[in-house]
Amino acid sequence: MPIITAARAYLVDLEVETVRTDAVQSFIKQETIFVEIDSDDGLTGTGYAYTIGSGGRAVLSMLRDHLVPRLAGQDAAHVEGVWMDLFASTRATTTGLITSLALAAVDTALWDLKAKRANAPLWEVAGGFRQDVPLYDTEGGWLHLTTDELVSGALASKEAGWPGLKLKVGKPHFVEDLDRLRAVRDAVGDRMDIMVDANQSMTSAEAIRRARAFEEVNLFWLEEPLPADDIAGHARLAQATSIPIAVGESMYSVGQFREYLERGAASIIQADVARVGGITPWLKVAHLAEAFNVAVCPHFLMELHVSLTAAVPNGRYVEHIPQLRAITNGEIRIENGRAFAPSTPGLGIDWNADEIDKRRVA
Repeated sequence: MPIITAARAYLVDLEVETVRTDAVQSFIKQETIFVEIDSDDGLTGTGYAYTIGSGGRAVLSMLRDHLVPRLAGQDAAHVEGVWMDLFASTRATTTGLITSLALAAVDTALWDLKAKRANAPLWEVAGGFRQDVPLYDTEGGWLHLTTDELVSGALASKEAGWPGLKLKVGKPHFVEDLDRLRAVRDAVGDRMDIMVDANQSMTSAEAIRRARAFEEVNLFWLEEPLPADDIAGHARLAQATSIPIAVGESMYSVGQFREYLERGAASIIQADVARVGGITPWLKVAHLAEAFNVAVCPHFLMELHVSLTAAVPNGRYVEHIPQLRAITNGEIRIENGRAFAPSTPGLGIDWNADEIDKRRVA
């Protein structure tokens, strides 16, 4: 029975590796919220969550004032029990992003401990379906890039053997989006998957209009076309287009995913392990999607999601946006467009403590 002896939380500001823009925002910085948990068997688990520019101190406050003080004395092996205890203690603020991010930082640390104690990598402990998963590239598809830059990036991804790429959409006139998509499709041919992401920028009517225009480009999915709380709008859109609809990065509970799946409002599930509250609920979402015969293609955090996508049978794609290279000692192994889940015990992230300490802000 490994008992938690101590826990601590802190905040690190991590610079963005490249300029990233979409239809509604820019990626300012990665506020990275860390939690470290010690157990009496001599192990330490490290977990984390993130924001893309604001709110990190609010998450840290939730951890320091409410969640971390509850951890000492609990059994670190009872991951589900600890998660539910913390969740129940925050009823006044659930379901919401601040609480989910705080829970995720603790939960990923507990899973790090769980896998280290088992002397096994996360992808095996979480399910062990396979070790490698296909990647799609997002870094060459940001909205501020010119059409020529989009084409150049797409060709580079194809040359590297990547099976898919994602382009941002949401230009003022749909013809601008369509021209950009046509140019990339003409450049890469018919066999490469092209995903597009609207970042919740459209009305229901506009999403239907643009989706019908985009169908000629043979898209793999249309991501977050509408605000995430507009389930009815997503259901109408899914019925109006042949393009699969992808959602999930802005959903914070298993129940929200159930509503989408029951109403046929999503064809691709993009659960984000940090935003949904950790690995514990992420796996529930993945298995729920499997019950509906729906693929899981998680949002961001590829350093965690490679292992989780590899763990489940309906894991389809991982998004390639490298963002931890400044504070880690190594990178995920990528060969022929596929990422290999780390084989080291725990989460498999080799943190650089010195670089992390340099960037601590709270």
